[in-house]
Amino acid sequence: MTHDLGGFDQINGIEQNRSRRKTAARDDGEQARKSLPWPVLLFLISLLIPWIISIGPLRMSAYRFVLIGMLIPCLIMWLGGKAGRIRIADISLILYCFWCFLAIIMIHGFAYAIQPAGMIFIETVGAYLLARCFIRDADDFYNVIVALFWIVAMLLPLSVFEAVTGRNIAREFFASLYQTVPDSYLEPRWGLRRVQSIFEHPILYGVFCASILTLVHLVLGHGKSLTQRWLKTATVGIAAFLSLSAGPMTALAAQAMLLGWNWVFNAVEARWRILGSFALLAVVSIELLSNRSVPVIFVSYFAFDEQSARVRIEIWRYGSASALNHPLFGVGFNEWERAPWMTTSIDMFWIIDAVRHGIPAEFLMMLAFFAVYLPVAFKKGLTERLSVFRTAFVISMTGFFLVGWTVYFWNATYVIFLFMLGSGVWLLDQQTHISADQRRTPMRAMGKSAASGPRQN
Repeated sequence: MTHDLGGFDQINGIEQNRSRRKTAARDDGEQARKSLPWPVLLFLISLLIPWIISIGPLRMSAYRFVLIGMLIPCLIMWLGGKAGRIRIADISLILYCFWCFLAIIMIHGFAYAIQPAGMIFIETVGAYLLARCFIRDADDFYNVIVALFWIVAMLLPLSVFEAVTGRNIAREFFASLYQTVPDSYLEPRWGLRRVQSIFEHPILYGVFCASILTLVHLVLGHGKSLTQRWLKTATVGIAAFLSLSAGPMTALAAQAMLLGWNWVFNAVEARWRILGSFALLAVVSIELLSNRSVPVIFVSYFAFDEQSARVRIEIWRYGSASALNHPLFGVGFNEWERAPWMTTSIDMFWIIDAVRHGIPAEFLMMLAFFAVYLPVAFKKGLTERLSVFRTAFVISMTGFFLVGWTVYFWNATYVIFLFMLGSGVWLLDQQTHISADQRRTPMRAMGKSAASGPRQN
């Protein structure tokens, strides 16, 4: 009997070793074998359908139906621990939605608040929790980036046609079947039409494409040849460029510079701390020595032209003044204080919540962002593959953060932003990897201690 049990132990040990080897192989760069979870695939496909579906007073879209259908299952999974432990960002986004609801009630009344506050909750918590619940490991993350890349790649030929001919045949196709987003034709730049594709505005198309540049380069390019890596990266870069918008180009430039820094100083372990210190020093120096604030300088240099820069600077000045004048609940969806020549549009994601719903709403959105961004950035002990994925996620979210000072995320771009934020939280649940050398060091110390025997007093 003892011999038989020993045989079973041996078999179990062999199976465990095989499992460890498979896990290690995946972590070291083996291509993902899992399929993309169907709710995520359905959500990504729904982003390609620009129909406007009116149900009474509601303005619905395909992706909103998906988020509504998955909201309760995701909440159950999240509360049941299927998405890992509850984190600060989770609570922050729920509180953000609650505060927006309260602020709208205070400005417009309870009856008015139900519809916009409900949609804020569906798009914010729904998109974020969908990623939190179904993107749970490196293979899931890899497959999401594959799907996003193929969306951009499939839209690229249509985008090139639109840029050259001026016809948005992607939108025209959907419009021939059902009511869709209006054609947002803007003045051409460099002889090309600014590509709108299936989105409401060229800026949104550009932000969508630009947001995955680093993810495609590092995640899909990990372990691949230079030709494969750069071909896919160029595909995304060209697609984002065709929007001919300052915001997406800012995201592209920021990601390209960070990728360059990572490549040049790859051998320096503290390279990101060094860069962060330089950035902090630059911000402090500007605030102390310059007569212009950091946001004003940023939009001045990254705007497409002088007029665009002027508009965004005034949005920052009047928007921040409005937020300070109405700090608790904002102005709601009423008119906000601005110069007579300015439009109602607030093309700045990182200030619009403060203007509409008060400073607490903006604080909670910022808190949610950095409660994911910083812990992932400082996560240690990851395997080589997971470290690459972490770097890709952090650089991509840096692009989102920077472009948010020149662009307002709405509709599909907003839900993609929240979805991508939630898609990186799984990295925080990864167990710390300890190298063989690190494991041997304590054992050697213990061996030396045991060999020396007890100390004689």
